[in-house]
Amino acid sequence: MKPQRMLFVFNPNSGKAQIPEHLFSLVDLFTKGGYLVTLHPTQCQRDATEVICQHCTDFDLVVAAGGDGTLNESICGLLERKNQGANIPPLGYLPAGTVNDFATSLEIPKELKPAAKTVLEGIPFCCDIGKFGDSYFTYVAAFGAFTSVSYETPQQSKNLLGRPAYLLEGLRQLPTIHPYHMQVECDGVITEGDFIFGMVSNSKSVGGFSYPHFQEISMEDGKFELLLIRQPESLAQLQSAINALLRREDPQQLIVSAKASHFRFLSQDEAPWTLDGEFGGIPTEVEITNLRQAVRVIVPRSTEQPSQTKLLTPSI
Repeated sequence: MKPQRMLFVFNPNSGKAQIPEHLFSLVDLFTKGGYLVTLHPTQCQRDATEVICQHCTDFDLVVAAGGDGTLNESICGLLERKNQGANIPPLGYLPAGTVNDFATSLEIPKELKPAAKTVLEGIPFCCDIGKFGDSYFTYVAAFGAFTSVSYETPQQSKNLLGRPAYLLEGLRQLPTIHPYHMQVECDGVITEGDFIFGMVSNSKSVGGFSYPHFQEISMEDGKFELLLIRQPESLAQLQSAINALLRREDPQQLIVSAKASHFRFLSQDEAPWTLDGEFGGIPTEVEITNLRQAVRVIVPRSTEQPSQTKLLTPSI
């Protein structure tokens, strides 16, 4: 029987640089599973995107190993090829980063060998992807407080300390938090104000933390979740609003939330955005669109994606 072809793209520096030491056992596992494996270690930023866009149609399956950034680049490569009219293969994912939010949402195992077995034994899940201007994101586009932590934290610190490295970088940024005056259009409804944080997400976990109202979110319904936090009058007011959010209450005073397929942001000043933990530019105007079920991702057979999403009462 002729083996299937697999393009295995991996970031050797992700997480605690664990992929190289497990590489032989992973390739051996995939080979025993019936695949002829082609390896490509990423060399620089956007390398995964370019390699996958150029070569993915020569393979039956693409597997990406790395953190959320590597996953983002891999999906960008698939979508760029899809936009050229090609039929793209499904994507397997081996999470090897520091946080791995996307894997958490789809219940993909965090350890490399179980994740590899999921690639061989799992099923394709048609997952929504976000379009941010001319770019893409898999699970979150955000601006404001602490959103630069993931891409400003040195890789060496991430490898050494893991998640605490993000917390330390976040504490360092506390004195620099400031609001952005924005007009936000959500499926035709407009709100305006000064916001210290904004997030459009398609995930049950963001920044490594799983919030209660995230748990019933569907990643295939063609909708994203919007969360905005207005500028508080004090840190105590901000803490009170966050506590209410975690209790699934609706703190109308500071929190704006909604669910929609299309968003438009207009900012008076340049606002730095992060896409899946990577720097996403500083646009003053951006449109975000849900590309429903744009990519097939291999997930465990036990993964259940709810068809209904329960969110805070929309206040936009």
